[in-house]
Amino acid sequence: MKNILLFGAGKSATSLIDYLLANAPRQKWHITVADHDLMLIKSKTGKSYYATPAAIDIKDQTARQQLIQETDLVISLLPPHLHITVAKDCLQFRKNLLTASYIDPEVRKLEKDIEKAGLLFMYEMGLDPGIDHMSAMKLIHSIEKKGGQIFSFKSYCGGLISPESLDNPWQYKISWNARNVVMAGASGAVYRDKGKTREVNYEQLFDHNKTIQVPGLGKLAYYPNRDSLGYMESYRLENIATFMRATLRYPDFCEGWNALIKLGLTGEDGKIQTDHLSCFDWATRHIEGADKQAGHEEVMARFLGVSTKSKVIRQLKFLGLLNGDQLNLGEKTDAEVLQHLVEDKLKMEPSDKDMIVMMHEIEFERRNMATRIHSYMITQGEDNVRTAMAKTVGLPLGILAKLLLQEKITLTGLRIPVMPEVYNPVLKELEEFDIRFEESFE
Repeated sequence: MKNILLFGAGKSATSLIDYLLANAPRQKWHITVADHDLMLIKSKTGKSYYATPAAIDIKDQTARQQLIQETDLVISLLPPHLHITVAKDCLQFRKNLLTASYIDPEVRKLEKDIEKAGLLFMYEMGLDPGIDHMSAMKLIHSIEKKGGQIFSFKSYCGGLISPESLDNPWQYKISWNARNVVMAGASGAVYRDKGKTREVNYEQLFDHNKTIQVPGLGKLAYYPNRDSLGYMESYRLENIATFMRATLRYPDFCEGWNALIKLGLTGEDGKIQTDHLSCFDWATRHIEGADKQAGHEEVMARFLGVSTKSKVIRQLKFLGLLNGDQLNLGEKTDAEVLQHLVEDKLKMEPSDKDMIVMMHEIEFERRNMATRIHSYMITQGEDNVRTAMAKTVGLPLGILAKLLLQEKITLTGLRIPVMPEVYNPVLKELEEFDIRFEESFE
């Protein structure tokens, strides 16, 4: 019997738990799911004979280390800042670790020790990062094998809502961790464009967004994602003129989020007392000399330079920013207040369906002929629990866990999934779950 330990039973864990439990009888696995919320774990594992719920506080070192010592493989879907705690334990007790999160500077410091211990710590094994790396590398390797010289690489991905579930002015609903949505883009972005390094700060990120055409969906807006340059080496494309990774949204979302940034409502510095503070007073705190006697819509519209009938005003109204309701959340940062409002107003209803859209656009030259390839994937969720987001984040982790425990993969070190021995079998099995790419050439 092999034991798998999963930390975290949140939104992204549903399809992973389903996959592990479906494979458990045949593979002779037992799965322990650890989270602080026992009812949440049980809602995901049901009465399965192959699962044990473990309600623990992740900061409880004794409880955490006991679980890690008793397992054969650890998967972490914890909030990103907690992975390092688990990673250090996995190193101490010689356990392989899989996670969907980005490699952070803290775990980078353990790189030599991980290699020396002969362990595999596979990071970025979810959707984006994850499926994006695997599908991109498969394309890149196939172009290079045929003698193509790549000169431009652009990759786009977004967790969106299916067109039939779009019923609010934001054209967006929360299908994953709301904190990540609120903090997205906060560190700005850097990428390469026609040989020049471009840096975009947070204040400009959602301003005047460019759009791309997605087959069957039409126009989607995109904004560059974090540090694209860091991946040029991983993809072995250090010398190309254009390299960008970007996030997709419906255009209306970017316009509304830009307004929230202008209003100063996404900040993390300093807490404010929200008891007896109305939503409107909170939202206009940074507007100097605002005529609070004027209508709420007028104050906002004047500051943002839009009409009171504009879509942006409708969006702010929808979030409740124009009403006199009191927040009463105690001491919070602006970002925490915003997260509370977003979770409440933009939540998915039980029948809502989400959608993942990913597209790679690669330009290359072969036999003196310039070619552009588009490779895209559109995946839909079933409802507000079995979401496309949960499926695309969770399944790659489950499939890699299976390959590791079957000893079909013997890699070691701190890695991301850019190698054929990982991407070929994982992408192949993902097709069984309707996660597949279509390609077109120009």
